[in-house]
Amino acid sequence: MQMDWIYGLLGGFLIGTGGAVYLLANGRIMGASGIIGGLVDGSGRVTGRERLCFLAGVLGLPALMALLFGAPDTHATGNIVVLISAGLLVGVGTRLANGCTSGHGVCGISRLSLRGIVATVFYILAGGLSVILFRHFLGVI
Repeated sequence: MQMDWIYGLLGGFLIGTGGAVYLLANGRIMGASGIIGGLVDGSGRVTGRERLCFLAGVLGLPALMALLFGAPDTHATGNIVVLISAGLLVGVGTRLANGCTSGHGVCGISRLSLRGIVATVFYILAGGLSVILFRHFLGVI
């Protein structure tokens, strides 16, 4: 029996819990793109240690889980050009939208933020259109 769905459920639970803990502990909305962006452009220098700890957890926990239990099949493409292009487009898109899925989708919608709801609707639509275009018309993924 396929049990891959449990990874999505567990991941969603951890992201939601992380967002709640981040808000309760720091009084700020969690958003991975803002945390990374502040480190890259230097605007988050004051909270640099906190941002680095957040990133260590985001990167370290999945690596630890993969070591302990094995990595699940993500069905991600092995095409390195597609992976790098997708990463850059996501990075630019999150900076243009002033947030990413964790910021708008998890924390924004849960606070009934109109900006978060609108941003989430648009990035879900963009993701669906991208899959249709790149999988069904261009055949790259």
